[in-house]
Amino acid sequence: MSATPPAESSASLTGSPFDPSDPLGIDDLLTDEDRAVRATVRRWTAERILPSIADWYERGELPGLRELARELGSIGALGMSLTGYGCAGASAVQYGLACLELEAADSGIRSLVSVQGSLAMYAIWRFGSEEQKQEWLPRMAAGELIGCFGLTEPDIGSDPAAMRTHAKRDGTDWVLNGRKMWITNGSVADVAVVWARTDDGIRGFVVPTGTPGFSAPEIKHKWSLRASVTSELVLDDVRLPAGAVLPGATGLRGPLGCLSHARYGIVWGSMGAARASFEAALDYAKTREQFGKPIGGFQLTQAKLADMAVELHKGILLAHHLGLRMDAGRLRPEQVSFGKLNNVREAIEICRTARTILGANGISLEYPVMRHATNLESVLTYEGTVEMHQLVLGKALTGLDAFR
Repeated sequence: MSATPPAESSASLTGSPFDPSDPLGIDDLLTDEDRAVRATVRRWTAERILPSIADWYERGELPGLRELARELGSIGALGMSLTGYGCAGASAVQYGLACLELEAADSGIRSLVSVQGSLAMYAIWRFGSEEQKQEWLPRMAAGELIGCFGLTEPDIGSDPAAMRTHAKRDGTDWVLNGRKMWITNGSVADVAVVWARTDDGIRGFVVPTGTPGFSAPEIKHKWSLRASVTSELVLDDVRLPAGAVLPGATGLRGPLGCLSHARYGIVWGSMGAARASFEAALDYAKTREQFGKPIGGFQLTQAKLADMAVELHKGILLAHHLGLRMDAGRLRPEQVSFGKLNNVREAIEICRTARTILGANGISLEYPVMRHATNLESVLTYEGTVEMHQLVLGKALTGLDAFR
């Protein structure tokens, strides 16, 4: 047998020229519509976010949030994978690509979109009454109204079943009392989806934020997600009519289903932060000279770049695979945990490695790397910590529950 492969086999392995920005050829898996969605969001972030984001981050604010929300609504980015009620009805893959481009700009921008669409809007769309959907979703899809999602509490994080916020019946009304913590969009929201304990189990409530007894003080002094509004929700005898309860959700199935939808966006979004950091490091390595040549010409730097590229594009391929499963109605929560655990963890490592390539410049806001790295510390924790996703997978693999 000859050790030399046939000419036709050799030709089949050649393919098109190697593309450093797409080394696995993942773009070949995308449709023209997928690419158009990606291009639209990338163009919007380039025009509206990237010129100012370092300054916003340094100042710890997100000015013009309502204007940004309306612009995001105009390009179909809010609740984009939902159907009807003014929503774009995009595929899961297209929503994922949008999340990647948004987080390549900043995690705070992707969080704004995720909380609006995958948590607040999705909860109303999936579990709400027709009246609730008609009242809220069209204006939320347009960015005219901002939503938030209240599940996490000051003393209750990974164990939502232990929540203390409660709702009591008073005639035909409901009266809510409690507190929620680390709520994106809370201080600027027009409506909050709040989960509370009732005599019938955990229920979700649609709470207009102008309701007496509702307040949302903003959380300050953050060193992560600084270009994002993060708040506490305080509910002090908030009285709501019977029609405020989400009729389709009883128990933890409701909020956890919303979280799975949001986690899917994180699987893609974290790769956006990783891509931006990798590209910054690659560009820097090709121009920064030491010992008479670009540092990208040294073996150790090339090893770092190669490892970063492998994990980045493996993560994007994983996200695309999960997107196809979601579009086919076959995506399981355990698979979302798989993606969130892997991609956020690898994204942080990519950012840290990119920082070493940039050296001292890596801590400067002139480059995006440290901003993405600190943002990802929050992304690593919210929508389920590393440990929680490890235990989800551990239970799925062994059949044994280690949560309790």
